[in-house]
Amino acid sequence: MRADRLVAVLLLMQARGRVTAAELAEELEVSVATARRDLAALCTAGVPVYPQPGRNGGWSLVGGARTDLTGLSATEARALFLLVGPAAAASDQARAALRKLVRALPQTFRAEAEAAASATMLDPTRWSGRNRPRPALVDLLQAAVIRRRKVRLRYVGGDRKRTERLVDPWGLVDKDDVWYLLAGTERGQRTFRVDRIVAAESTELPAARPDDFTLDAAWRTVVGEVEQRRSRTWAMVLVPARYLPVLRDQFGRHCHPDDGERADGRTQVRLAAPTALDIARQLAGWGDLVEVLAPPSVRAELARIGAELAARYSAEA
Repeated sequence: MRADRLVAVLLLMQARGRVTAAELAEELEVSVATARRDLAALCTAGVPVYPQPGRNGGWSLVGGARTDLTGLSATEARALFLLVGPAAAASDQARAALRKLVRALPQTFRAEAEAAASATMLDPTRWSGRNRPRPALVDLLQAAVIRRRKVRLRYVGGDRKRTERLVDPWGLVDKDDVWYLLAGTERGQRTFRVDRIVAAESTELPAARPDDFTLDAAWRTVVGEVEQRRSRTWAMVLVPARYLPVLRDQFGRHCHPDDGERADGRTQVRLAAPTALDIARQLAGWGDLVEVLAPPSVRAELARIGAELAARYSAEA
Protein backbone atom coordinates (compact mmCIF):
# COMPACT_ATOMS: atom_id res chain seq x y z
CA MET A 1 0.00 0.00 0.00
CA ARG A 2 1.36 3.41 -0.93
CA ALA A 3 2.48 5.56 1.98
CA ASP A 4 0.71 8.67 0.68
CA ARG A 5 -2.63 6.86 0.59
CA LEU A 6 -1.99 5.44 4.06
CA VAL A 7 -1.48 8.93 5.46
CA ALA A 8 -4.59 10.16 3.65
CA VAL A 9 -6.69 7.36 5.18
CA LEU A 10 -5.46 8.14 8.68
CA LEU A 11 -6.02 11.87 8.33
CA LEU A 12 -9.55 11.30 7.05
CA MET A 13 -10.33 9.02 9.99
CA GLN A 14 -8.94 11.57 12.43
CA ALA A 15 -10.95 14.38 10.84
CA ARG A 16 -14.27 12.53 10.59
CA GLY A 17 -14.09 10.09 13.49
CA ARG A 18 -15.72 7.31 11.50
CA VAL A 19 -15.61 6.49 7.79
CA THR A 20 -16.91 3.75 5.54
CA ALA A 21 -14.99 1.98 2.81
CA ALA A 22 -17.29 3.60 0.25
CA GLU A 23 -16.49 7.09 1.59
CA LEU A 24 -12.77 6.38 1.49
CA ALA A 25 -13.05 5.04 -2.04
CA GLU A 26 -14.79 8.23 -3.19
CA GLU A 27 -12.32 10.55 -1.43
CA LEU A 28 -9.18 8.73 -2.57
CA GLU A 29 -10.50 7.86 -6.04
CA VAL A 30 -9.95 4.12 -5.66
CA SER A 31 -12.28 1.15 -5.75
CA VAL A 32 -14.25 0.10 -2.67
CA ALA A 33 -12.33 -3.18 -2.68
CA THR A 34 -9.03 -1.27 -2.57
CA ALA A 35 -10.29 0.90 0.30
CA ARG A 36 -11.25 -2.22 2.26
CA ARG A 37 -7.83 -3.76 1.65
CA ASP A 38 -6.17 -0.55 2.85
CA LEU A 39 -8.21 -0.55 6.05
CA ALA A 40 -7.43 -4.20 6.68
CA ALA A 41 -3.75 -3.55 6.03
CA LEU A 42 -3.78 -0.77 8.65
CA CYS A 43 -5.06 -3.24 11.22
CA THR A 44 -2.41 -5.77 10.25
CA ALA A 45 0.29 -3.09 10.56
CA GLY A 46 -0.77 -2.37 14.14
CA VAL A 47 -2.54 0.93 13.58
CA PRO A 48 -5.38 1.19 16.17
CA VAL A 49 -8.36 1.15 13.82
CA TYR A 50 -11.36 -1.13 14.12
CA PRO A 51 -14.57 -1.83 12.19
CA GLN A 52 -18.05 -1.21 13.56
CA PRO A 53 -20.70 -3.37 11.87
CA GLY A 54 -24.27 -2.31 11.34
CA ARG A 55 -26.28 0.24 9.43
CA ASN A 56 -24.41 3.22 10.89
CA GLY A 57 -21.12 1.42 11.16
CA GLY A 58 -17.74 2.14 9.64
CA TRP A 59 -14.10 2.28 10.64
CA SER A 60 -12.72 4.36 13.52
CA LEU A 61 -9.57 4.90 15.50
CA VAL A 62 -9.71 3.08 18.83
CA GLY A 63 -11.26 5.39 21.41
CA GLY A 64 -11.09 8.29 18.96
CA ALA A 65 -7.35 8.39 19.58
CA ARG A 66 -4.96 10.15 17.21
CA THR A 67 -2.57 7.84 15.43
CA ASP A 68 1.20 8.22 15.49
CA LEU A 69 1.41 7.13 11.86
CA THR A 70 3.15 3.87 12.78
CA GLY A 71 2.24 2.53 9.36
CA LEU A 72 5.13 4.59 7.94
CA SER A 73 8.54 2.96 7.82
CA ALA A 74 11.68 4.97 8.60
CA THR A 75 12.53 5.08 4.89
CA GLU A 76 9.02 6.27 3.95
CA ALA A 77 9.07 8.95 6.66
CA ARG A 78 12.45 10.21 5.46
CA ALA A 79 11.27 10.34 1.84
CA LEU A 80 8.10 12.18 2.87
CA PHE A 81 9.99 14.87 4.77
CA LEU A 82 12.61 15.27 2.04
CA LEU A 83 9.69 16.14 -0.21
CA VAL A 84 7.66 18.43 2.05
CA GLY A 85 10.53 20.08 3.93
CA PRO A 86 11.74 22.45 1.17
CA ALA A 87 8.17 23.41 0.25
CA ALA A 88 7.33 24.21 3.89
CA ALA A 89 9.75 27.12 3.88
CA ALA A 90 7.38 29.01 1.61
CA SER A 91 4.63 29.70 4.14
CA ASP A 92 3.83 29.80 7.85
CA GLN A 93 0.90 27.41 7.34
CA ALA A 94 3.13 24.84 5.66
CA ARG A 95 5.68 25.08 8.47
CA ALA A 96 2.93 24.58 11.05
CA ALA A 97 1.66 21.52 9.17
CA LEU A 98 5.19 20.13 9.02
CA ARG A 99 5.59 20.51 12.79
CA LYS A 100 2.34 18.61 13.34
CA LEU A 101 3.50 15.84 11.04
CA VAL A 102 6.74 15.55 12.99
CA ARG A 103 4.83 15.19 16.26
CA ALA A 104 2.61 12.52 14.69
CA LEU A 105 5.61 10.33 13.87
CA PRO A 106 6.93 7.66 16.23
CA GLN A 107 9.65 9.06 18.51
CA THR A 108 12.36 6.94 16.88
CA PHE A 109 11.67 8.52 13.47
CA ARG A 110 11.51 12.17 14.49
CA ALA A 111 15.18 13.13 14.55
CA GLU A 112 15.85 11.72 11.09
CA ALA A 113 12.63 13.20 9.70
CA GLU A 114 13.54 16.67 11.01
CA ALA A 115 17.03 16.31 9.53
CA ALA A 116 15.54 15.30 6.17
CA ALA A 117 13.16 18.28 6.22
CA SER A 118 16.05 20.70 6.73
CA ALA A 119 18.49 18.97 4.36
CA THR A 120 17.21 20.76 1.25
CA MET A 121 15.82 24.21 0.52
CA LEU A 122 14.20 25.98 -2.40
CA ASP A 123 15.53 29.35 -3.55
CA PRO A 124 13.10 30.70 -6.18
CA THR A 125 15.35 33.66 -7.08
CA ARG A 126 17.36 33.14 -10.25
CA TRP A 127 20.97 34.19 -10.65
CA SER A 128 19.96 36.28 -13.64
CA GLY A 129 16.94 36.98 -15.77
CA ARG A 130 13.40 37.80 -14.79
CA ASN A 131 11.86 35.96 -11.86
CA ARG A 132 8.28 34.87 -12.43
CA PRO A 133 6.07 35.60 -9.43
CA ARG A 134 3.40 33.08 -8.48
CA PRO A 135 0.24 34.14 -10.38
CA ALA A 136 -2.41 35.61 -8.11
CA LEU A 137 -5.08 33.35 -9.61
CA VAL A 138 -3.37 30.11 -8.55
CA ASP A 139 -5.07 30.07 -5.14
CA LEU A 140 -8.51 30.59 -6.64
CA LEU A 141 -7.95 27.85 -9.21
CA GLN A 142 -6.57 25.45 -6.60
CA ALA A 143 -9.65 25.96 -4.46
CA ALA A 144 -11.89 25.28 -7.47
CA VAL A 145 -10.00 22.07 -8.25
CA ILE A 146 -10.34 20.87 -4.66
CA ARG A 147 -14.02 21.83 -4.34
CA ARG A 148 -14.78 20.59 -7.86
CA ARG A 149 -16.49 23.77 -9.00
CA LYS A 150 -16.62 25.17 -12.53
CA VAL A 151 -14.58 28.29 -13.26
CA ARG A 152 -15.34 31.05 -15.76
CA LEU A 153 -12.17 32.21 -17.51
CA ARG A 154 -11.27 35.17 -19.68
CA TYR A 155 -8.25 33.93 -21.59
CA VAL A 156 -5.75 35.34 -24.09
CA GLY A 157 -4.50 32.59 -26.39
CA GLY A 158 -1.20 32.37 -28.23
CA ASP A 159 -2.86 34.08 -31.19
CA ARG A 160 -3.71 37.09 -28.94
CA LYS A 161 -7.45 36.41 -29.24
CA ARG A 162 -9.55 36.82 -26.08
CA THR A 163 -12.13 34.20 -25.26
CA GLU A 164 -14.45 33.51 -22.34
CA ARG A 165 -14.95 29.92 -21.26
CA LEU A 166 -16.67 27.93 -18.54
CA VAL A 167 -14.33 25.06 -17.66
CA ASP A 168 -14.07 22.13 -15.28
CA PRO A 169 -10.72 22.59 -13.47
CA TRP A 170 -8.89 19.26 -13.09
CA GLY A 171 -5.43 20.19 -11.85
CA LEU A 172 -2.56 22.68 -11.79
CA VAL A 173 1.07 22.17 -12.80
CA ASP A 174 4.02 24.43 -11.94
CA LYS A 175 6.71 23.90 -14.60
CA ASP A 176 9.79 26.05 -14.02
CA ASP A 177 7.71 28.87 -12.49
CA VAL A 178 5.17 28.76 -15.33
CA TRP A 179 1.76 27.56 -14.11
CA TYR A 180 -0.68 25.58 -16.24
CA LEU A 181 -4.32 24.68 -15.64
CA LEU A 182 -5.58 21.38 -17.04
CA ALA A 183 -9.32 21.57 -17.48
CA GLY A 184 -12.26 19.98 -19.19
CA THR A 185 -14.08 21.99 -21.86
CA GLU A 186 -16.80 21.38 -24.44
CA ARG A 187 -14.01 20.25 -26.77
CA GLY A 188 -12.35 17.94 -24.28
CA GLN A 189 -9.23 18.42 -22.19
CA ARG A 190 -7.41 21.70 -22.67
CA THR A 191 -4.30 23.28 -21.13
CA PHE A 192 -4.30 26.97 -20.14
CA ARG A 193 -1.27 29.04 -19.15
CA VAL A 194 -2.29 30.73 -15.93
CA ASP A 195 -0.38 33.91 -16.77
CA ARG A 196 -2.60 34.28 -19.84
CA ILE A 197 -5.80 34.13 -17.80
CA VAL A 198 -7.01 37.74 -17.63
CA ALA A 199 -9.71 37.00 -15.05
CA ALA A 200 -11.22 33.97 -13.35
CA GLU A 201 -14.43 33.55 -11.38
CA SER A 202 -15.26 30.46 -9.36
CA THR A 203 -18.89 29.36 -9.60
CA GLU A 204 -21.05 27.05 -7.52
CA LEU A 205 -21.70 24.80 -10.49
CA PRO A 206 -20.34 21.27 -9.91
CA ALA A 207 -17.37 20.40 -12.12
CA ALA A 208 -17.19 17.04 -13.89
CA ARG A 209 -13.98 15.04 -14.02
CA PRO A 210 -13.35 11.67 -15.71
CA ASP A 211 -13.19 8.77 -13.26
CA ASP A 212 -9.87 7.61 -14.69
CA PHE A 213 -8.23 11.05 -14.68
CA THR A 214 -4.86 11.43 -12.97
CA LEU A 215 -2.94 14.70 -13.15
CA ASP A 216 0.41 12.96 -13.59
CA ALA A 217 -0.71 10.91 -16.60
CA ALA A 218 -2.54 13.86 -18.18
CA TRP A 219 0.50 16.10 -17.85
CA ARG A 220 2.79 13.46 -19.39
CA THR A 221 0.48 13.45 -22.40
CA VAL A 222 0.62 17.25 -22.64
CA VAL A 223 4.42 17.26 -22.41
CA GLY A 224 4.65 14.57 -25.09
CA GLU A 225 2.50 16.58 -27.49
CA VAL A 226 4.50 19.77 -26.85
CA GLU A 227 7.81 18.00 -27.33
CA GLN A 228 6.55 16.49 -30.58
CA ARG A 229 5.70 19.96 -31.89
CA ARG A 230 9.08 21.24 -30.75
CA SER A 231 10.97 18.56 -32.69
CA ARG A 232 9.43 18.92 -36.15
CA THR A 233 12.75 19.93 -37.76
CA TRP A 234 15.99 18.01 -37.32
CA ALA A 235 19.54 19.06 -38.16
CA MET A 236 22.79 17.10 -38.27
CA VAL A 237 25.81 19.03 -36.98
CA LEU A 238 29.44 18.53 -36.06
CA VAL A 239 30.69 20.06 -32.80
CA PRO A 240 34.00 19.73 -30.89
CA ALA A 241 33.47 16.91 -28.40
CA ARG A 242 34.51 19.08 -25.46
CA TYR A 243 31.60 21.44 -26.18
CA LEU A 244 28.97 18.71 -26.37
CA PRO A 245 27.76 19.33 -22.76
CA VAL A 246 27.14 23.00 -23.62
CA LEU A 247 25.17 22.06 -26.73
CA ARG A 248 23.20 19.49 -24.77
CA ASP A 249 22.36 22.11 -22.13
CA GLN A 250 21.13 24.45 -24.88
CA PHE A 251 18.92 21.94 -26.72
CA GLY A 252 17.99 19.67 -23.81
CA ARG A 253 16.25 16.43 -24.79
CA HIS A 254 16.46 17.47 -28.46
CA CYS A 255 20.23 16.92 -28.58
CA HIS A 256 21.27 13.39 -29.61
CA PRO A 257 24.94 12.47 -30.27
CA ASP A 258 24.96 9.87 -33.05
CA ASP A 259 28.44 8.43 -32.57
CA GLY A 260 31.64 8.77 -30.63
CA GLU A 261 34.42 11.29 -31.05
CA ARG A 262 35.90 11.47 -34.58
CA ALA A 263 39.57 11.67 -35.49
CA ASP A 264 39.33 15.47 -35.76
CA GLY A 265 37.97 15.73 -32.19
CA ARG A 266 34.40 16.48 -33.26
CA THR A 267 31.16 14.64 -32.55
CA GLN A 268 28.17 14.27 -34.86
CA VAL A 269 24.92 15.39 -33.19
CA ARG A 270 21.25 15.50 -34.18
CA LEU A 271 19.40 18.61 -33.02
CA ALA A 272 15.70 19.41 -33.16
CA ALA A 273 13.46 22.49 -32.95
CA PRO A 274 10.09 23.58 -34.37
CA THR A 275 11.57 25.21 -37.51
CA ALA A 276 14.84 25.56 -39.37
CA LEU A 277 14.98 29.21 -38.29
CA ASP A 278 14.73 28.18 -34.61
CA ILE A 279 17.74 25.88 -34.99
CA ALA A 280 19.71 28.50 -36.90
CA ARG A 281 19.03 31.19 -34.30
CA GLN A 282 20.35 28.97 -31.53
CA LEU A 283 23.45 27.97 -33.50
CA ALA A 284 24.30 31.44 -34.87
CA GLY A 285 26.21 32.38 -31.72
CA TRP A 286 28.50 29.37 -32.09
CA GLY A 287 30.16 30.84 -35.18
CA ASP A 288 32.32 28.27 -36.97
CA LEU A 289 32.58 26.02 -33.89
CA VAL A 290 29.51 24.16 -35.21
CA GLU A 291 29.24 22.85 -38.77
CA VAL A 292 25.73 22.10 -40.05
CA LEU A 293 25.74 19.11 -42.40
CA ALA A 294 21.99 19.02 -43.08
CA PRO A 295 19.34 20.02 -43.91
CA PRO A 296 19.97 22.76 -46.48
CA SER A 297 17.20 24.88 -44.95
CA VAL A 298 19.14 25.33 -41.69
CA ARG A 299 22.35 26.15 -43.60
CA ALA A 300 20.42 28.72 -45.64
CA GLU A 301 18.98 30.36 -42.53
CA LEU A 302 22.45 30.58 -40.97
CA ALA A 303 23.81 32.15 -44.17
CA ARG A 304 20.99 34.68 -44.16
CA ILE A 305 21.56 35.56 -40.49
CA GLY A 306 25.29 35.93 -41.14
CA ALA A 307 24.69 38.19 -44.15
CA GLU A 308 22.30 40.38 -42.15
CA LEU A 309 24.84 40.78 -39.33
CA ALA A 310 27.65 41.49 -41.77
CA ALA A 311 25.60 44.12 -43.57
CA ARG A 312 24.65 45.85 -40.33
CA TYR A 313 28.06 45.92 -38.68
CA SER A 314 30.57 45.92 -41.58
CA ALA A 315 30.38 49.71 -41.91
CA GLU A 316 31.56 50.06 -38.30
CA ALA A 317 34.61 47.79 -38.76
